[in-house]
Amino acid sequence: MIYLDRNEYNFAPSKEVIEAAKNFDIKKLCFYTRDYDSSPMVDYLAEETGINNKNILLGYGGEDILNQAVHYYLEKNNNKKILIPKYSWWYYKSIAEEVDGITYEYEVYEDGNSFKYDYQKISQQIEEVNPAVIMLATPNNPTGNALSIEELEQFISIIPKDIVILIDEAYSSYVNDDDSYIKILIEKYPNIILIRTLSKFYGLPGLRLGFAFISDNLNSFIKYGKKYLGYNRFSEEVGMAALQSKSHYKKVASEMSEGRNLFKNELSDLKGFKVYDSLANFVFIKYPLEIKDTLEKELNNLGIKIKFMNEEHLNSHLRITLGPIEYMKEIVNTIKKISK
Repeated sequence: MIYLDRNEYNFAPSKEVIEAAKNFDIKKLCFYTRDYDSSPMVDYLAEETGINNKNILLGYGGEDILNQAVHYYLEKNNNKKILIPKYSWWYYKSIAEEVDGITYEYEVYEDGNSFKYDYQKISQQIEEVNPAVIMLATPNNPTGNALSIEELEQFISIIPKDIVILIDEAYSSYVNDDDSYIKILIEKYPNIILIRTLSKFYGLPGLRLGFAFISDNLNSFIKYGKKYLGYNRFSEEVGMAALQSKSHYKKVASEMSEGRNLFKNELSDLKGFKVYDSLANFVFIKYPLEIKDTLEKELNNLGIKIKFMNEEHLNSHLRITLGPIEYMKEIVNTIKKISK
């Protein structure tokens, strides 16, 4: 089965990642990290970004840090309210529900082939709801839209400083080559937790390694989430190898762009279809709902699984993880055959 439904990775890892895994000194697993205040991965990220290692937290994937942060802040302040985007990863709602939290959705509106935010309406809603946490994803899953650095800061600036801002940047490396803005933001604003992962751009979801850059003012959460005895030493070593081989993953991202353009060029003119602009490792498509069963059956026969959305307001949409171009052509040809 070719899985293109969960934004996983159907390409080869870099040679650096392969070598790091093959050559890992297994004896390292017999000992804790020697430095109780840091770890190799944290030190590497600190050196690369100029951010103090005390403001960097490792997690079991970005999802783990999101989960911990939502739980921590909804329970810490006796305020169980969280604001998330109207169109977003379904798991965001589940995180709050795990601690009996109340989830509100802020406005996201369709604009041409993309999605945008109404800052005035969001500001009003923040005032009405008074949440403990507000979540933002850029690029956003499943819609694929992203904020520029200027737009991101504009969004942050409308949020009161006593509300924790969780910025999910799982897909950000598809958009930003220069990460210098992270240091600027966490030093300027006291309420930011900016979360990254190796699951998407670096194609290592099974490694389960993510990290966050966190404002000084939120150091109680850093202490809460920090692993006193160090982190998974194998994951750290392989993770650093991935970060050090960005050129390999840029080439893969370029091949993904070819697939993205294929969907745009081949499906946009089909009746009932709309291919949205995506800045992540997937495409988001509106399609005629009446072909769903046939399309799903045909793709299953080819051994291909894609994501048919069933969330409210998005049940006539599908999301396809970008994989090798031959997979993309199979899907496009199947859709065109069914849509004749």
